[in-house]
Amino acid sequence: MNTEQSQPFVLRQSLLWIMAIASGLAVANLYYNQPLLADMATSFGISRDRAGYISTFTQIGYALGMLLFVPLGDIRERRKLISTLLILVTISLLAAAVSTHIVWMYIASFAIGLTTVVPQILVPFSAQLATPEQRGKVIGTVMSGLLFGILLARTISGLIGGTWGWRWMYGIAAILMFILFLVLRRKLPHVEPLMKSTYRELVVSMGGLIRQYAVLREGALIGALNFASFSVFWTSLSFYLEGEPYHYSSQIAGLFGLVGVVGALGAPVVGRIADRIQPKWIIGCMITITLISFAFFGWWGGSLIGLMIGIVLLDLGVQGAQVSNQARIYALNDSARSRLNTVLMVSTFLGGAIGSSVSSYMWKIGGWSAVSLSGGVFMLLSLLIWSIARWRKQ
Repeated sequence: MNTEQSQPFVLRQSLLWIMAIASGLAVANLYYNQPLLADMATSFGISRDRAGYISTFTQIGYALGMLLFVPLGDIRERRKLISTLLILVTISLLAAAVSTHIVWMYIASFAIGLTTVVPQILVPFSAQLATPEQRGKVIGTVMSGLLFGILLARTISGLIGGTWGWRWMYGIAAILMFILFLVLRRKLPHVEPLMKSTYRELVVSMGGLIRQYAVLREGALIGALNFASFSVFWTSLSFYLEGEPYHYSSQIAGLFGLVGVVGALGAPVVGRIADRIQPKWIIGCMITITLISFAFFGWWGGSLIGLMIGIVLLDLGVQGAQVSNQARIYALNDSARSRLNTVLMVSTFLGGAIGSSVSSYMWKIGGWSAVSLSGGVFMLLSLLIWSIARWRKQ
């Protein structure tokens, strides 16, 4: 493998915001389904736990898409790669909009996840364009846009799906992706990759990166467990809100995504702190905050105030840990950022898929208390891994 230096490029604030907004719009495709799962269950005539697997298939597809496509960012020109993926996800969203059977919806959901990997190409792309002194802030800004997309997706889909039906949400999403294709093809810079390699060598090299960097192994495990807890909560929230004690519609359930925006606002701040303080300590703090959120869900989830406080803590903790994890991992090897990001994010979203499945199962057997308990267990495991890593390095 040979490496080559890309041409210097100044990352302007306007382009940074375009990348942040694009990340949010693209990643939203993964989460439109969550407030609408109860409506989809009715539409397809299936149980709610079976409807929950729509989210699981999407997360599995996303993890596989990152494994197949995101590493290409190290050896292919990213603007062209991003454009191709946006066209493919547009087609996948249209397929979901016209699905008439749950099996076809599962397949379409998997395809949506498989092709919605543009945010995970944009994040290392922004890190490459940034100076080392700005990297944490830049990653925090793009990741903040990504989390806004995750959270607002639920609000928007709840409102649109609850008013016109869930199929309209997927049709509108397809239009948005085509518009995004036109914008990014025009605005993103042409930057040659940092290395020359075959795809096979690229994939094999990820195993070497995992063996080489203990920080990467630790970050991947923590990312998986944190996102598992995140998915545990959001997969079952619409079921909980439509029953006792709230009896909310899907429109109102979707509005709870707005509460998490408060947590998302902390992402750039966490990124700037990560430029000054060792990210490993920030990660430990964020894991603790996320663990506390599940105490609120389990003990005070029947109170609207308790539920809202828990959502803010959950989104701040998960997002803060993710930004700090990425800032630490991207610093390991400049020419391997896409592959490093692939390892981290494949682990993260496999954790999310596990969390969605666990959430559906725990809701079926034990309701909200069981869901909250399972999320707390995931976070205790995350804190244990973080603590063991600190103890071994003493």
